Amino acid sequence: MPEHAYLAAVRESYDTVAADYAAKVSRPDGLDPLSRAMLAAFAETVRTADRGPLADLGCGPGYVTAHLAALGVPAYGVDLSPRMVELAREAHPHLRFTVGSMTALDIGDGELGGALAYYSTHHTPPELLPVVFAEVHRVLAPGGHLMLAGWAGDDEHVHPEHAYGGHPVSYGLHLLPAPRIAALIEEAGLTVTARLVQEPAAGAKRPVATLLARKPERP
Repeated sequence: MPEHAYLAAVRESYDTVAADYAAKVSRPDGLDPLSRAMLAAFAETVRTADRGPLADLGCGPGYVTAHLAALGVPAYGVDLSPRMVELAREAHPHLRFTVGSMTALDIGDGELGGALAYYSTHHTPPELLPVVFAEVHRVLAPGGHLMLAGWAGDDEHVHPEHAYGGHPVSYGLHLLPAPRIAALIEEAGLTVTARLVQEPAAGAKRPVATLLARKPERP
């Protein structure tokens, strides 16, 4: 299957910024209370359902993957950027990290009890989000769970030139309203079970949307 064109820009950009990203991005224990609570609730949900491991899709340097593992979830990470995966393996040698794309996951059908997309879908053009959510549906076991969190917006398309220490980047950001993201998740065959929209914190520009969803037990 040919690779979608935008992925090359995302991969190259995150390979470039990887070290500064790892140094600057917030660790889970530095997140706001609501964000930490949503991660904890998701971890408990996946652990209790016991349908399989959890894949952190777009794991970056692995901080959230390690946080979920510490909460008792059998978690591993997947990221498009080989350099990010190298950093994750160095920081968390006891966990598994692999290079891969959310548009074509190297994961078997129904293999996962949980899938996390934590600030990792906003580089995907809206017309390709159905591909991502179809892959999530495919790899989740019946009764498996998805958590998606990230910036929301009013159909904004942003093209930053520099990021994370001033490095040049070529990716785009596609910021959608939370109801539209929820609708796309539902169209992929998942049932949205919870939605949280946090208004921009002090110094932040955009709201954050967190959605929880579940794959039905039967089609």
